[in-house]
Amino acid sequence: MGDSFREARVEARQREWLEQVGSVLETLNQGVMINDEGRRVIYANSTFLEMIKMDAAELLGRTMVDLFPPEDVARLLELIERRETEGRARYEFYIPQADGGRLPVAVTSRQVQAANGALFGMVTATDISEQKLAEEELRKANEQLLARQRQVEEELLLAERVQQSLAPKSLSWGGATVEAYYQPVWTIGGDYGLVIPRKEHLDVLVCDVSGHGISSALVANRIYSETMAQVERSAELGAMLRHLNHFVLENLAGSAFYFTVAAVRFNRSCRSLQFAGAGHPPVMIVRRGKAPQLLESKSMILGLFENAVEAEAIVEVPLEAGDRVVVYTDGLSENFNARREMLGVEGLGRIVDETLALPLAEMKQQIIERVAAWRNGPAADDISLVLLEVR
Repeated sequence: MGDSFREARVEARQREWLEQVGSVLETLNQGVMINDEGRRVIYANSTFLEMIKMDAAELLGRTMVDLFPPEDVARLLELIERRETEGRARYEFYIPQADGGRLPVAVTSRQVQAANGALFGMVTATDISEQKLAEEELRKANEQLLARQRQVEEELLLAERVQQSLAPKSLSWGGATVEAYYQPVWTIGGDYGLVIPRKEHLDVLVCDVSGHGISSALVANRIYSETMAQVERSAELGAMLRHLNHFVLENLAGSAFYFTVAAVRFNRSCRSLQFAGAGHPPVMIVRRGKAPQLLESKSMILGLFENAVEAEAIVEVPLEAGDRVVVYTDGLSENFNARREMLGVEGLGRIVDETLALPLAEMKQQIIERVAAWRNGPAADDISLVLLEVR
């Protein structure tokens, strides 16, 4: 009789405690469930019942372990034991719903002690289904972005191969030897060059389209194709520049791109050089024992004005055996050292003069390396360099 009386008093105090606590927990927007020392559910507020999609009669007296599928019971027990051992636990899990659904929740689980000394487990669950949905959407978006990035990288790799095909090529032809170098500041760039041998002459052309990257490379590719057509027709150099300028104005107007060109035509029968430049750094003719001779552009930059090319656009100079011609873009000359001093055409000319005695291939490599040594940091512009030696 005494034991029954004491048990009844314990149960009465428990009910009284649950009523007091429950009146507060019902006001929360979070789901709250309480279990006793036997891990049986003895209380759930209305929010928790909505989450689990059960009424109180279905839930009370059962253990949460009974409600989870077998494959998740081990993880649930681990979380419960952590709470019972440490007194508190926070984690993300889910609530198994009566209709088979799984509601993702953020859980705060703690041990609490009633006035009679009994221990209870109080679980507070916050619905994070919207957060999980957003995370899933973000994950899918990231996967799509990664797939797109891989696609872009593959396309850039192909574009780089195409761009390299526009680079000037080294060769030995008739009365001349040519060494060429090209390096875009990005994967692809706006420089292109031509070294085209014909029956009686050798054409060398270097073009620098404004800007860097994909857009400049696309414009450079389009101008390159038009230049090739002009070279195949052996167009006079001044006429070639006029055509390229008109082509860009006609077909790429409003693109905000402009370009500079240095075109050289070496005639092997008379060892003469024709030069036509448009807004481009001066071509250098170097001869041992003499300062570099600079061939300045007579015409303005192309792609902006219809009358950019001068009527007398060509300069013609005689060459001798051993002379070397240096054609380049401003990616070589417009470099700054740590003191913010620009190398310039004059500084590049000194490097050219100091390397003149080297074989042509070594001269090319030394020019590139010495410019890099002068420069403070990595290259900021595409670099093209063509060296021609008269034999």
